[in-house]
Amino acid sequence: MLTVDQYEYIRIAHRVYGKKIREITRETGHSRNTVKKVLKNEYIGYSSRQNQPFPSLGPYLGTIDRWLINDKDNPKKQRHTGTRIYNRLKNEKGYQGASSTVLRYVRIARQKIGISAMQVFIPLDPPVGQEAEVDWGTCTAILGGIKTVLKFLCIRSKFSGKHFVRCYPCERQQALFDAHIQAFSYFGGVFPVLIYDNLTTAVQKVLVGKNRILQKEFKKFRAYYNFTARFCTPGEGHEKGGVEGLVGYARRNYMVPVPKAENLEDLNRMLLIECQAYGDHRISGKESSVNEMYEQEKHHLLGLPDIKFSNTQTANGKSDKYSTVIIDKNRYSVPTQYAYLKIRAVLKVDGIDLYYGNKKIASHPRFYNNNQWSLDPYHYLELIGQRPGAFASARPIKQWRKTWPDSYEKLLARFCENKGETKGIKDFIQVLLLHKKYGAQDIQSAIKKALKTNVSCSDAVVQILTNAIEEPVLFNSLPDWEILPTPDVSVYSQIGGAV
Repeated sequence: MLTVDQYEYIRIAHRVYGKKIREITRETGHSRNTVKKVLKNEYIGYSSRQNQPFPSLGPYLGTIDRWLINDKDNPKKQRHTGTRIYNRLKNEKGYQGASSTVLRYVRIARQKIGISAMQVFIPLDPPVGQEAEVDWGTCTAILGGIKTVLKFLCIRSKFSGKHFVRCYPCERQQALFDAHIQAFSYFGGVFPVLIYDNLTTAVQKVLVGKNRILQKEFKKFRAYYNFTARFCTPGEGHEKGGVEGLVGYARRNYMVPVPKAENLEDLNRMLLIECQAYGDHRISGKESSVNEMYEQEKHHLLGLPDIKFSNTQTANGKSDKYSTVIIDKNRYSVPTQYAYLKIRAVLKVDGIDLYYGNKKIASHPRFYNNNQWSLDPYHYLELIGQRPGAFASARPIKQWRKTWPDSYEKLLARFCENKGETKGIKDFIQVLLLHKKYGAQDIQSAIKKALKTNVSCSDAVVQILTNAIEEPVLFNSLPDWEILPTPDVSVYSQIGGAV
């Protein structure tokens, strides 16, 4: 390799001191052709070989090429890396050369075969208020003290970067629709184009090219809000890279440390505050904040319908001997008088309403796991009152007792002590039945007063409760009565004379 100092010496020796090429060749050890090139051209330094030889890899080049070519048919995340190829050559083929040689050849071979691991992207300038991207992510939160795995949906404007994040127990279709409805309300309109993966809640079948067979309910939802759904090429998540990045950003920033909330509603309220605060953020390379850019695009969004999409599903079932209806592999109770009857269920994303005919007879929070029981204790109280021996082991009562105040236990113990266990339980159930008519806070206050006054029967609790709630009618003043004239009593004597 010719250094700058050698280049300078050759040119000075010839141009300044007039030395011949043969003499310079003898002094420097460089060939005549090298000296001639120095005298004719500028210094260009070292030029790499046009064809790089890999002598130590010679016997293995065909094997490496074959592995890389076969990778074309494999999932992207399960293809050979340079390190994996080196380890296989070493363990399976007895290769004893350096890993750097293998890595260098793999880079060249990938380019030659056309499966380069590094992709090149086109800088884009999205149109104002036209497109948003949608994607699901997974996170963990502590809800009511229980560690829970959740799914969260992200919707992000391509132009402004304004985004919406909301958590759900699952990725079902109703959750997808509800997240869209909430996001449309948050954005104040509907983006004309929404970009998705090929999620099964929207796509029934992927066809050649961009053609898709969509799920029927998704088509109805799309038609109601009038947006265009565009789906990425399978395996090409970078086609909606903005929201892919948002999934990671939300998990790292909104969910670290692991968020704690009483319930899912509280968690989503916290996430909404985070999304709103992001509006003051300035994305790298942008001159304006997210909210300032969103002000430019919000007028381009489609307007919201006057009425929200109902987002409900219906199912039919029959209540069994436990007075429960199996809906979506879970059990939900109905009042015992509706046992063995046909029941219609209206399923919402967060709850289930049960109907007998046109009458709503029960409401429950919705479960998304399998074989779970939602038992309303009020549905069973009258039946348990007829069978007080089942009180201690009745599942609805056992679940309720975990949450009711200590005053309930004290009142139950007093009733059983004064009346015996059977009669005491029956009388205590009459107190529990008050929940059908009165609020829980009023009942708790009445029970506390009953304990202070050594009350030992349900009638006295009822009397305390009604006295506390029913306010006496007070008259501030008498009404304005009409004043009549004094009657003339002389007429009576005339009547007597006539008789």
